[in-house]
Amino acid sequence: MTTTLKDQLRADLTTAIKGRDELRTAALRMALTAITNEEVAGVAARALSDTETVTVLTREVKKRREAAEAFEGAGRAEQASRERAEGEVLSSYLPAQLSDEEVNAIVAEAIAQTGAVGPKSMGVVMKVVTPKIAGRADGRRVAAAVKAALG
Repeated sequence: MTTTLKDQLRADLTTAIKGRDELRTAALRMALTAITNEEVAGVAARALSDTETVTVLTREVKKRREAAEAFEGAGRAEQASRERAEGEVLSSYLPAQLSDEEVNAIVAEAIAQTGAVGPKSMGVVMKVVTPKIAGRADGRRVAAAVKAALG
């Protein structure tokens, strides 16, 4: 039987609890809660695929990054570093991030494929690029690359 990403998260949570790793335990609990909430949202409960689980984890990492920035701005460095640390724990479960060169290459390929010209074509290009980079690059980074290529 193949283990899913959710099974891996559960196993690692058990290990973290037994090892009394408080930070990892908290981060994994929050991630599993977010995954469960996503599973029961909507009309009928369902099990998430690994791809959907990666999407949820990506969203959770983004929340941690934004919370860290907010805490940093409010002068609460201790909470900011905690949020960053939780984000790093969750990031370890995501696919390897694409380099700027790889993102630019995917963007250039999408522009060539769609024949997009000018900033007004950004939405068309993003529709092609987004599935190719899902979970492997931050949306802000990709949008900036598309804007630069079309600008």
